[in-house]
Amino acid sequence: MVDVLIAGGAVMGASVAFWLKRLDPALDIEVVEPDPTYATSSTALAASGIRMQFSDPVNVEISRFGVDFIRDFARHTGPAGEVPDLGFKENGYLFLASTDTGAATMESLAAMQRGLGAGTRVLGRGELAEKFPWMQLDDIVAGSLGSRDEGFFDNMGLLYGFRNAARAAGVRFVRDRVVALERDGDRVAAAVLEQGGPRTAQAYVNCIGPRAATLMRTAGLDLPVEPRKRTVFVVDAPQARHPDAPLVIDPSGIWFRPEHGQWLAATVPATDGPCDENDFDPEHALFEDEVWPALYNRAEGFGEAKVVRMWAGHYAFNTLDQNAILGRNPQVPNLYHANGFSGHGLQQAPAVGRGIAEQIVHGDWVTLDLSPLSLQRVLDGRPMTEAAVV
Repeated sequence: MVDVLIAGGAVMGASVAFWLKRLDPALDIEVVEPDPTYATSSTALAASGIRMQFSDPVNVEISRFGVDFIRDFARHTGPAGEVPDLGFKENGYLFLASTDTGAATMESLAAMQRGLGAGTRVLGRGELAEKFPWMQLDDIVAGSLGSRDEGFFDNMGLLYGFRNAARAAGVRFVRDRVVALERDGDRVAAAVLEQGGPRTAQAYVNCIGPRAATLMRTAGLDLPVEPRKRTVFVVDAPQARHPDAPLVIDPSGIWFRPEHGQWLAATVPATDGPCDENDFDPEHALFEDEVWPALYNRAEGFGEAKVVRMWAGHYAFNTLDQNAILGRNPQVPNLYHANGFSGHGLQQAPAVGRGIAEQIVHGDWVTLDLSPLSLQRVLDGRPMTEAAVV
């Protein structure tokens, strides 16, 4: 028997393991991950951004911790992490509003975010035009810009740093898949591995991303999480070279940001819904039908844009409210959740890993109160609304 068994070894599972060893070096921990290359993990296929601009204070606080951790990653993980820097590029995020109501909401949220340490400011159309002269802004009233502590970083560096440091501290990473949880009343009695059979532990942590609900059903439990496919396009636009541009969230529903002289761009499909767990085929038509017209409407420099590459990844989509589901399961108290991030998991991994570890070791949240994101709200049917979902 081990002390803690973590199902899923991408960034969330590795972060939980890292923090558990920081809080209690004596813990015996196993992380079970079927693919050590992480080829189809949400971590590897993420757009790798972090922002303060959320509408709920708990998400802002999670990001506040996360950006400080990312900025000073090597100090936190030490030489054992083997990642000297995450290459944080502080370009910011820019949310554009096309209505006066949207602009007023931005002002209110910016004040809340600044109160929690963010640098958010709301710019009118004229200020936006002066700062971003390459944009077409006739339909825009205002924009909310994270002028600091927002941007892009090395997604795999974050994962490998956590994993390397955890492994150096004695965590075992096992190549296998947790396919079922066996229950004995109100406790998980064992995790069943595809190759290794039953494994027993004092505590179990579900960190398996878009497949989280599938695992829960094996124990007769429900979780409102499903895989949703997102196609990301790498776009070359010779007349639109703006390497210092922020990640822009457009009222049309697309987002785009610079990446090594090119651009990343994506949108939520009009027919968005659950996808097969093994479907990673990009939706090619989305670019011509939805993404390119919106890009060109925002900046004429995208008129000559062409797709040079594309990929599809999966969101672990929380159908209740698109926010994370965290912590101890009140129905099965030796089971813990880090699920349902709906596209925000990478940036939230440092704070969430620490929080889950605190619950396991100390019995409750300690550094940040993450109770608004607990499973209890799901059981009660109380969604925690987050307006700034990308």
